[in-house]
Amino acid sequence: MLMSSDPYSGKPLSIAQAWARLRFRHLQFLDILGRTRNLRLTAEQMHITQPAATKVLMDIEEILEARLFDRLPRGMRPNELGLFTLRYAASALAGQRKFVEELNALKQGGHGHLSIGAITGSAAHVLIASVAEIQRLRPLLVLKVLEQSSDQLIVWLAEHKIDLMIGRFTDDAQRTQFQYERLSSEPMQVVAGAHHPLRGAPDLDLAELSHWPWILYPASTAVRKVSDDIFARNGLMLTSGMVETPSFLFALEMMQMTDMLSLQPKALVEHYFHRGLLTPIPIELPDRMPDYGMVTRQGENPGPATLAFMDILRRVSNSANETP
Repeated sequence: MLMSSDPYSGKPLSIAQAWARLRFRHLQFLDILGRTRNLRLTAEQMHITQPAATKVLMDIEEILEARLFDRLPRGMRPNELGLFTLRYAASALAGQRKFVEELNALKQGGHGHLSIGAITGSAAHVLIASVAEIQRLRPLLVLKVLEQSSDQLIVWLAEHKIDLMIGRFTDDAQRTQFQYERLSSEPMQVVAGAHHPLRGAPDLDLAELSHWPWILYPASTAVRKVSDDIFARNGLMLTSGMVETPSFLFALEMMQMTDMLSLQPKALVEHYFHRGLLTPIPIELPDRMPDYGMVTRQGENPGPATLAFMDILRRVSNSANETP
């Protein structure tokens, strides 16, 4: 095992002391090497020579007392310790970038930055109202809003690419890594284009719907798990073709051009019913989506802007839940 020692006492360094010796340039080097898996390309991006890049990697491995990369004929492959260290480097750099951005904003008289990730559906309506309110209260706050499915959002949250997630867990193991606070439930609705032959049809059942083509969310999403479970529990399979997409706008266009059906959050599609772009398919569904809520990183204290926005989300969501 590689060993590192204190340059003054000669005694072995503790793990905490070793981490403290990692400088910004070390973290930057690891982040680039983790993406390129190539010392020559890493050296070019760091504006150093390849021998100097080799020396930097050796220094890092000496500090951490561990080999992080397997040297291959055509590149570098991180081992298990290397992958763990790369995740740390990416997280530390993201935190440092956020600190610099917020510090600069505060120095210029602003009120910082806030990155939010949210699912579509009911959460989007709560999110829009909450964004409008925090902009009223903090007009200089710079907001970044990203829309995706929960499985992708939770990855971004873990990587510190967003400060707050509005969504749901996709795996029970995530409950040990993240803090969850419920906001609301989310009823579902089968929908189609306004021209669909089943519009207003009486006495429909799931067996009949299973023979129509469907637009479905990807298998990793909560919406898809609900739709699969509904048909499976009734012993049914879709028999007429499927299109998978995480994009509601793509699904909207497809439903207007074809006779495809889709299962969507009710709050998301009601607006399009009123505009005559979609129609509800009258069928009683035996299930609804799992609750969605606010998700933050376990063991971290959210910043002031995040806490303020979370408080607004609670109030907006409570108001929406009380509306008949």
